[in-house]
Amino acid sequence: MTWYFVAAGVSLVAVLGLTPVARVVARRFGAIDVPEDRKVHEKDTPTLGGLAIYLGILLGTGVFVLFSSQSYVRSDLLGIMMGATIVFIFGAIDDIHTLGPLPKLFGQILAAGVLVIMGVQIEMLHIPWVGVISLSPELSAVISIIWVVAFINIINLIDGLDGLAAGITFITAVSMFIYVVKSGGGTASTNAALISIVLAGATLGFLVYNFYPASIFMGDSGSMLLGFLLGAVTIQGVLKSIAAVALVIPLLALAIPILDTGMAIARRALRGKPITHADKEHIHHRLLNIGHTQWQAVLILYLWTALLCGTSLALKFYSAGKVYWIILVIAIGIFALTAFPRLVKGDNGKGKHRAKRRRSKEREADEVGGAD
Repeated sequence: MTWYFVAAGVSLVAVLGLTPVARVVARRFGAIDVPEDRKVHEKDTPTLGGLAIYLGILLGTGVFVLFSSQSYVRSDLLGIMMGATIVFIFGAIDDIHTLGPLPKLFGQILAAGVLVIMGVQIEMLHIPWVGVISLSPELSAVISIIWVVAFINIINLIDGLDGLAAGITFITAVSMFIYVVKSGGGTASTNAALISIVLAGATLGFLVYNFYPASIFMGDSGSMLLGFLLGAVTIQGVLKSIAAVALVIPLLALAIPILDTGMAIARRALRGKPITHADKEHIHHRLLNIGHTQWQAVLILYLWTALLCGTSLALKFYSAGKVYWIILVIAIGIFALTAFPRLVKGDNGKGKHRAKRRRSKEREADEVGGAD
């Protein structure tokens, strides 16, 4: 167990040291996120933070492999790191040159395909009220690729506020680590636990620079990488189990970004717009619209994610009814914070509203003056 935390520490420290370097590299190659109508940041911000996250994960994994007696370099670990490298490269190219949706999708499928070829795939599903379904090799490959590509895109889509994707990934990775370690298992579980904990270390280190107000964004190089690794971990560490709750665990843990992605797809389909069409109607945008500040919206989504991850672990490891009553009480409290922003805003929120009204009046005055 000690070497897991050593690996996480190496990953965290590496990202702390490498993120300023990634910021310089981003400016050198023109990987700058410029403010526009659908975005909430107000100044040009370097992206390509995924470079620091990727290198931190490589270093943390490398230390564990080299020094821990638990580690075995098997095809599954190689497949995860090869796929992570592919998806990072495509994301980095997009951060610098802006790829279209199809080239990015090709890169995602390629990375997921490598993962499947190296043995990380869903071989059976335990569906509630149906039972265990063994999948044919062909169906296993298709479902595994769809699963990983879906995870890549749900993290990519939730990456809309400073620190949001990194924080949600950190919380989920910690819960996956706890699940895998407590469940036990062989080398496959060891590697799933390793990836989970170095991912947690890397995202925690990145949050130092990425939490509001962010000095760097992770970009697609980061969000696609995080989604890929979460997809791989949930397959290797959770879905290979035949436990009845195996399918529920990752879906519940990532319910917030999954729900947001589903709503975005449905919304765009109903309006006759392509799925890739960007808008400002994601869950985090709605929290801003009802009066929360950026950091409040992010912390609320952290709380919901932590509650859902805790619930998923409780479903697996606890049967006492008292646990579920505690979860219910916490959920009611978080809902109150979500629905009533003034409870957490105070005078600062009122001041912000007054400032917004003042700016609105100034714009109206400018328009009248221009018309004259």
